[in-house]
Amino acid sequence: MKKIKIAHSPDADDIFMYMAIKFGWVGNEFSYENSALDIQSLNEFALKNEFDATAISFALYPLIAKEYALLRTAVSFGEGYGPKLIKKKGTKLKKNFKVALSGANTTNALIFRMKYKQARISYKNFLEIEKAVLDDEVDAGVLIHESILEFDENLCVEAELWDIWRELIQEELPLPLGAMALRRSLPLSDAIKVERDLSKAVELADSNRKILAAMLMERKLIRVNEEKLEHYLDLYANKNSISMSQTQIAAVNALFKLGYEYKFYDKIIDAKDYLIPIEYENARNS
Repeated sequence: MKKIKIAHSPDADDIFMYMAIKFGWVGNEFSYENSALDIQSLNEFALKNEFDATAISFALYPLIAKEYALLRTAVSFGEGYGPKLIKKKGTKLKKNFKVALSGANTTNALIFRMKYKQARISYKNFLEIEKAVLDDEVDAGVLIHESILEFDENLCVEAELWDIWRELIQEELPLPLGAMALRRSLPLSDAIKVERDLSKAVELADSNRKILAAMLMERKLIRVNEEKLEHYLDLYANKNSISMSQTQIAAVNALFKLGYEYKFYDKIIDAKDYLIPIEYENARNS
């Protein structure tokens, strides 16, 4: 069987969406091999064309569009929520405050840099950001993944990146956060099948949430308790993660347009032009 190397983050939504494949619930044409890495490592490896399929930040995609197609599935968007800029209670941030972000090519870093142009940025593993703020290594930090659900009582929220996003785009669109990309060097027929397997895995995970969540908790693959896991999956791994809607695609394009306007990208791309052409299979078999 042809081996397909998949990389995803160790946060609950990625693990949840991938594990239907790991447990053998879907996919019998390929041998899937997975790696779990923090989001900045995933973005860096994508820039090096390391994995066949990989989770990435949506903000990274224009930088790898020549090498990777954008998948419709295993996506995460914020709708009224998202990463949080946190600081110690009782402190006031200067214009050039020190901040810890989870990676240079993450969506939260892109949005943050548009708003806080004078901030002094350092990049850390997302699991280290809360401690960096508590230890006064930095003045503030942007929390992502499960960290947004609960953090130390000595910290408070300075700003919601969701609010900054809405301020920047002036539209009613969700915030694009996590995406999945597939290497273009794969034959198109294989690419279509891999995207179908991943889509089916997300669909099965969502429709069998309680069973799969219990299996993940039993194996200690999740960092939060059962109640927080349920809430987190409601936010980031749900029916809206199975296949991108037109509204979600419009949001991705709004992000790409913003990135171009702020000179993070050298051109504007349309996400629809970079999706796998699934109609090819129907045309070939007709």
